[in-house]
Amino acid sequence: MPEGDAVFRSCATLHRALSGQVLTRAELRVPAAAAAAAELVGQRVLEVVPRGKHQLTRLDGGWTIHTHLRMDGTWKVVEASARTPGPAHEVRALLTTEQKQAVGLRLGMVDLVRTDHEDEVVGHLGPDLLGPGWDEDLAVVNLLREPARTIGEALLDQRNLAGIGTIYRAESLFHQRVHPRTPVAEVADLANLVRTARRLLSANKGPGPWVPTASGRDGRWVYGRAGKPCPRCRTRIECEEYGPATQERLVWWCPRCQPLG
Repeated sequence: MPEGDAVFRSCATLHRALSGQVLTRAELRVPAAAAAAAELVGQRVLEVVPRGKHQLTRLDGGWTIHTHLRMDGTWKVVEASARTPGPAHEVRALLTTEQKQAVGLRLGMVDLVRTDHEDEVVGHLGPDLLGPGWDEDLAVVNLLREPARTIGEALLDQRNLAGIGTIYRAESLFHQRVHPRTPVAEVADLANLVRTARRLLSANKGPGPWVPTASGRDGRWVYGRAGKPCPRCRTRIECEEYGPATQERLVWWCPRCQPLG
């Protein structure tokens, strides 16, 4: 699933293409929003902004198109006169202006809500690691609400802090030498942990090449490197899948650099 940095870049691309432009065509190909989408034609796009892993396209008519990429969703932007990219059955959203068309393929969520009711779809989220209202203290308080929960699970809970996924969970925990199964209450410096996550995400929110978190060919310290030597101590990197039922996710760590207990 794309993480906060990838969603941030996707929103920036959509914002450059659509902001200030009037929609000449609008289709939301999901049952709950399909009929209402026709009302969007003629409205001007004000902005496209991220909220954690969610995307909010705000229009001057007071509507917000809420989307989420989930596992394999993506947006493609092409010239308005170009052929619509992707198989037709994968198109979930189509927003066209005189100059551009933005096509949402395989989107995991598509909703149409009033802008002043956006909390209905994103109000449950914790502080956004890449958002203008980032609140480190609140993120720490949220994590401590369940002190016995493992830090690996708590970091992926978007109600605590929004935007982090399996890549930055693994890398942040490695940087702080914290085992993913450590109870939240036993993490020595939660504030520094979330600060590290924000720093790593922020380094990759820009349009340039991906900024590696580690030197070397892999570009990461532990993520996706099960069985390989730790770049720091050469110990074999471990990996397992765990988490709440139906929400299990892979996590990587170095047993020597990140001992449990």
